[in-house]
Amino acid sequence: MPRMLHPEAHTIARTGWLRAAVLGANDGIVSTASLILGVAAAGTARSEILLAGVAALVAGALSMAAGEYVSVSSQSDAENADLTREKRELAEQPEHEFEELVGIYLGRGLDRPTAEAVARQLTAHDALGAHARDELGLTEAATARPLQAAVASALTFAVGAAMPLVAVMSAPVQMLVPVVAVASLLSLILLGTFGARVGKAPILKSVARITFWGALAMALTAFIGKMAGTII
Repeated sequence: MPRMLHPEAHTIARTGWLRAAVLGANDGIVSTASLILGVAAAGTARSEILLAGVAALVAGALSMAAGEYVSVSSQSDAENADLTREKRELAEQPEHEFEELVGIYLGRGLDRPTAEAVARQLTAHDALGAHARDELGLTEAATARPLQAAVASALTFAVGAAMPLVAVMSAPVQMLVPVVAVASLLSLILLGTFGARVGKAPILKSVARITFWGALAMALTAFIGKMAGTII
């Protein structure tokens, strides 16, 4: 009986949306919480803090979507340009392109006859696919997807930014700064845990990294807000 292959789910297939999602959520939490803490430390009223936070949520989500779409589209354009060039070279210089594949496989440890046999078979099956994968390093899992990145980043930014806003609405006025800070740090811990679990990475390292930089950003912004409020 034929042996059944065990299907494997690799995390590399998630890198496109996971990177954008973690970046968006992290930026949403840190930037909005930092803005809120800075404004609150300056002695601003709750209504004005909420207004600033909502404006930061909307503007940040739209900015993240636009930024991700433009940057990933640039990557996609570069990939397509390389593929177009490879297609042209395969049509104009097939022997040279064949030798390029052979050289790649020789560099990976195959002997000359095996490298030529592999290159010949892959060229006959899908020449452009072989060059895209082995020469350019382009794979289906890692292909740039601008719309996916834009949507993931915008949505997660909005969710992340909503966390400190909820803390502002629920916290007593005199406790607003510490409540927002704690709620934001807890949100960062959850985000780091989520990102590590989905990406199959060490949880402690991920949580420590994301929490440290988020706490530093919030502390510096609160300090600047406090100083500005004292001076003004």
